[in-house]
Amino acid sequence: MKRIALLGMPNTGKSTLFNRISGASARVGNWPGITVDLMSAKILIGGHIAELIDLPGIYDLHGFSEDEQVVRHFLSNNAVDLVIILLNSSQIDRQLSLVLQIKKLKIPAVLALNMADEARQTGITIDSESLTAALQMPVLQISAKYGDGLPKALQAATQIINLNQAATDPKVIAQFLQEDNQIEHEMENLIQRHVQIPTTFTDNTTDKIDRVLLHKWFGLPIFFAAMYVLFQFIFTVGKPLQDGLAWALDLFRTGALEPIFSHSPTWLSGLMLDGVYNGVATVAAFLPIIVLFFLVMSMVEDSGYLSRAAFLMDALMAKMGLDGRGFVMMLMGFGCNVPALMGTRIMRSRPMRLLTMLVIPLSLCSARLQVFIFIITALFAAKHAPIVLFSLYVMSFLTMFLTAVLFQGQYKNAEPFILELPPYRFPTFRQIVLRGWHEVKHFLVRASKFIIIGVVLVWALTNFPSNVPPASAGTYAGQIGAFFAPILDPIGINSQLAIALVFGFVAKEIVVGALAVIYGLQGDLLMAQMATQIDWVQAMSFMLFTLIYTPCLSTIATIKSESKSNAFMWLSIVWSLGLAWAISFVFYQGARLLVY
Repeated sequence: MKRIALLGMPNTGKSTLFNRISGASARVGNWPGITVDLMSAKILIGGHIAELIDLPGIYDLHGFSEDEQVVRHFLSNNAVDLVIILLNSSQIDRQLSLVLQIKKLKIPAVLALNMADEARQTGITIDSESLTAALQMPVLQISAKYGDGLPKALQAATQIINLNQAATDPKVIAQFLQEDNQIEHEMENLIQRHVQIPTTFTDNTTDKIDRVLLHKWFGLPIFFAAMYVLFQFIFTVGKPLQDGLAWALDLFRTGALEPIFSHSPTWLSGLMLDGVYNGVATVAAFLPIIVLFFLVMSMVEDSGYLSRAAFLMDALMAKMGLDGRGFVMMLMGFGCNVPALMGTRIMRSRPMRLLTMLVIPLSLCSARLQVFIFIITALFAAKHAPIVLFSLYVMSFLTMFLTAVLFQGQYKNAEPFILELPPYRFPTFRQIVLRGWHEVKHFLVRASKFIIIGVVLVWALTNFPSNVPPASAGTYAGQIGAFFAPILDPIGINSQLAIALVFGFVAKEIVVGALAVIYGLQGDLLMAQMATQIDWVQAMSFMLFTLIYTPCLSTIATIKSESKSNAFMWLSIVWSLGLAWAISFVFYQGARLLVY
């Protein structure tokens, strides 16, 4: 099988190109010589089945960040038939050095100049044909976003693969790691001969927008106001979709599943209907809002606005021992903590990386979002829902900032902050749909691995021993709730909520499914029952605790693997648990004094 490596600097559209070529066939795997997982996909090219590997974005093969080491180790330990190098056309003068380094390795390569449309708008002219002759490798201008020029680039890749029968020996590449003093001079000569860059760019649209969005006084208020408007939009549009899906799932239970299990043993029908189906269906009902959330956030992320948010927050983050990149990782954590933790590899400073990893698990991830949408819908009026959710996002930021301030002395950093601000862009419809499908697939995978197992265990705990009423204090679940009562009663969390929190340690998606199993209800009936069991103060305390307490099992495993420290992993667990209890206690007891 042929092996193709996709290589480029950060923010060149590499992931967009990988997704366009691979479609939905991407998988994660580990490779010889490296300790992290890389995305790969099998593709058909030139009559060959080839494996396309998406390498981390790097600036220099001679760098010492973890991502740069990953690329070097991959090339030094794995035979590669072709490298597709992706550069940002509008930044070619700063990125061509990576091409020259790959050329020195003598690996067959194709140079794809991405964002060619943006380069033309800024007045940059690139002579691809003469550059091809100078570099002695195919040079093609493409748009990974729209697919322009991609067929020609793949055709060039096919020709190279067919000409080179044997892959480049990784031992030869390993010997390359030596000084290359002539690269800078050679790069300057290439730029002077084949690229025309105007002294002043002709497109000032980005600058005009930045004057408003990056204003030193109004920039941050505009950012948080924009986030609030997005939450309002998500609830307004998503709620009818959620209600429709919940209705369909309830209809499927009554019309199809209940007749099927009507003659089954009581324990089997209870397990399948009140256990598995109630749990999974209750979680699935919130999928439209989750997908809508990621569709909207993908537009914000791909537009280039998140880079501006990092720039705006850098001065504040510096006072906490972090920088703007840490803020971007926090925002990534709103999707899932795991990739955000892995994204800290771009930081060369280990103290800053550890401090960033300590705060990321406090991000309000999509799994927690499911729990909050369920509780907010059940306990709060529709007009208050966006405000409550926005307050939880604000609390998420506050806990992260507090953690950074308290631990910055232990993890001191002196690394400078450098960030390139890309021009504003709008993602294509295809990119938005792929992002939505990715979240649906992510849910289905987690449902099959964690949610079903979790709700089955919750059903067993709430129905055994069989000689006591289901979900009563005499069941195993009741006994667990009684065990935690001295700790959780002062923060308003009852025994039913306690069981859900225990299983939420494995995966936060299980929390909602567990509540459906515990109460034996789903949809509107479950929400109505929840509203009679707890008041808004208990609900808010429960959500605060869920927001902050111990991250899920996969996040903990990632913290351990990325930090390479058991002590740091336990610090993250103990700190988040203690902070969650303290904040919930202050809120619950304070609210009780003020309200009652």
